[in-house]
Amino acid sequence: MYRYMLLSRKVDEKMWLLNRAGKIPFVVSCQGQEATQVGTAYALDREKDWLCPYYRDLAMVLLFGQTAKDQMLSAFAKEGDPNSGGRQMPNHFGDRRFRILSGSSPVTTQVLHAAGVAYAGKITGENPVVLTSCGEGSSNQGDWHEALNFAGVHKLPVVFLVENNLYAISVPLNKQLAGENVAARGQGYGMPGIRVDGNDVFEVYEVMKQAVERARKGEGPTLIEAVSYRLTPHSSDDDDLAYRTREEVEEAKQKDGLFVLEKYIDEHELWTDEIKEAMKQEIDTEITEAIKFAEAAPHPDPADLSKHVFAR
Repeated sequence: MYRYMLLSRKVDEKMWLLNRAGKIPFVVSCQGQEATQVGTAYALDREKDWLCPYYRDLAMVLLFGQTAKDQMLSAFAKEGDPNSGGRQMPNHFGDRRFRILSGSSPVTTQVLHAAGVAYAGKITGENPVVLTSCGEGSSNQGDWHEALNFAGVHKLPVVFLVENNLYAISVPLNKQLAGENVAARGQGYGMPGIRVDGNDVFEVYEVMKQAVERARKGEGPTLIEAVSYRLTPHSSDDDDLAYRTREEVEEAKQKDGLFVLEKYIDEHELWTDEIKEAMKQEIDTEITEAIKFAEAAPHPDPADLSKHVFAR
């Protein structure tokens, strides 16, 4: 768990440096939400279940099978990008190898698609569990409510994860939800609604495991709200100091799930300093090689510009 959380953090940090150096156009970050994503992905069957993620779910897609090299190919918009062949912005995940449904820029559409995938699986008898995620801002969109209602009515094997990072771009939670609690909405759609500490990877895993088992037994969907904090601006085009203080961010870093887990491993003496350092060196090397590979990779063929856009 720690390795995947650290890998996603380091990939994310390197992308910010590449963006500031003018080498890649855009970054949307997962920093602060890795514990939620890793705890979630560990509870799923990576050989059978489906992901319908949102744009911050870097740690989740890494755990499902994508690599640092895949992320850099996407960031540099190169031909080998498994998500879209260089057509989409970074973090628009989609990979048929790992049952990751393609996402798009309009938020919340993946939640409806997840209900559709689960419904199809129920019809065919394959019955995979479908995990879909979004930010708490997306839970205020009409699509989100339609998806939960449909899944509740048909008792679909869907787990709806809301990664509450307390800000929908610049809008704080208290201006988004009258009740400031997304999980409470589950009751209205005939499913359990559970609120967990998104910085505690073990708590997320435990709750998610129960939801997955419930879905697999045909008992229907579950809504899980994992509360953490977005440690970076909304994206590389955002100035978060316009709506929150640096002191607030620094205080949140003390509860960062990555460091909470590192402290736990230290206190329980589950590794040595040598093992920890070797892991960090291995990840640094992996990312450095991924960047070199992506920079040298070919660009998409301009002749394919309209491929998948117009019928042939």
